[in-house]
Amino acid sequence: MMSLIEIAKIYTDLVKAEREIPEEEYRAKDQINILRTKYHEALMQRMKEEGIDFSDRFDATNKAFELVRSESLSSRLNDGAHTSAA
Repeated sequence: MMSLIEIAKIYTDLVKAEREIPEEEYRAKDQINILRTKYHEALMQRMKEEGIDFSDRFDATNKAFELVRSESLSSRLNDGAHTSAA
């Protein structure tokens, strides 16, 4: 079973990838869109299970990006603490 942060990371990566695919690459965009939708549904389900409120799918997306940003910042701070302690 994937954690909320794992689902959020995959989902946000898919959102970013979809933005970078040129419009003329419609098959690639469709494939990414299918995966993005799957992970968005999983994200919202996991958020509900963990008691994280969101008003709509757009709010859930914003919260996913916030989670990934805070997790990334936290891991960088922890890596820095381990490095400076060595």
